[in-house]
Amino acid sequence: MRWVSLTAVAPVAWGTNYFVTHEFLPADSPLYGSALRALPAGLVLLALCRRLPRGAWWWRSAALGLLNVGVFFVLVYAASQLLPTSLASTVMALSPLAMMLIAWALVSERPGVAHLAGAAIGLGGVCLMLLTGVEGVSVPGVLASVAAMLVSSFGHILTKRWSAGTDVLACTAWQLTAGGLFLLPAAAVVEGSPPALSASALLAFGYAALVATALAFAAWFAGLRRLPSGTVGLIGLLNPVTGVLLGTVIAKEVLTAQQLCGLVLVLAGVLLGGPARAGRRGSRRTTSQPASGETPPRSEEDPARSGDGAARGPSVREPS
Repeated sequence: MRWVSLTAVAPVAWGTNYFVTHEFLPADSPLYGSALRALPAGLVLLALCRRLPRGAWWWRSAALGLLNVGVFFVLVYAASQLLPTSLASTVMALSPLAMMLIAWALVSERPGVAHLAGAAIGLGGVCLMLLTGVEGVSVPGVLASVAAMLVSSFGHILTKRWSAGTDVLACTAWQLTAGGLFLLPAAAVVEGSPPALSASALLAFGYAALVATALAFAAWFAGLRRLPSGTVGLIGLLNPVTGVLLGTVIAKEVLTAQQLCGLVLVLAGVLLGGPARAGRRGSRRTTSQPASGETPPRSEEDPARSGDGAARGPSVREPS
C-alpha cells in the first residue's frame, strides 16, 4: 500500500494539470508550453541526483524522452486546450488496458483476472462519463488524447523494461531533460518567439513543472518498478476521476447522475484489480516452486537464501 499510495500521486497530479493547462496556459503554444513544463523539471531532478547517463542510457534517455515527454506532452497540451477538463482526462483511462497488453508483449507480464476485470469495469465507468450526449466535442482533441494514451503506455513499459538497476530519480531526470531539449528548438522553429506570460501563467508553469512533472513522474516510475504494470495502470484511473471532479467543482462543468455512476465504476475497477489482491497473487507466484527442469535463481535479493536475513525480508536496497 505504501508504493500504491506513492504511485497514486502521479495520476492525481496529472488530472489536476489538465485543469491548470486549460485555464492558465497559452492555448496557441503547445510546443513552448510542453518545453517549459519538461526542461525545468528535468534540470531540477538532475541537480538532485547529480548523475549523467552512461553507455546505452544516452540513446535510451533520448528515445524515452521523445516518447514519454516530447510527443506525449504536446499531445496532452493540445487535448487539454481542445477539450473540457473532464473529457480530456477521461480518455486517458483507457491506458490500463493498453499498458497490460504492451507489458504482456514487452516484459512478459501476463495480466491477471483481477487486473482485466478491474480494467473492464473501469472502462465501463469511462464510457458512462464520456458518452453523455454532449454536442460539439472536438474530434482532434479526442484523437490527441487517444494518441497521448497510446504513446505514454508504450513509453512507460519501455521504461520498466530498461530501467532495472538504474536509479529512479536519475532515469526520470534524463528523460525529462532529453524531452525538453527536443521540444525547445522545435518550438523556436515552429512557434517563433516565446509567448508573453502573465504572473498566473508563470505560477501555473511552476506547478506543471515541479508537481505535475518532476514529482509525478518520479512517483510513477518508482511504482512501475515495484508494482505489476496492470496494478499501476489501474491506479492511473485516478487521473480521469481527478479531472472530472476538478472540472465539476472548480470549472463548473456539469456532473450528471450518469457521470457519478461512471466515477463509482472507475473507483471499483481500481479496487478490484488493485494492490492487495494482485500483490498477494504476485507473492504466491514468486515463492512457488519452479517448474520441472528449471533451476531456481540464486541472487542476493532472494530472502529465502540469505541465512538469518530470511526472517526479516530482503536487505538489498535500490542504488541511491
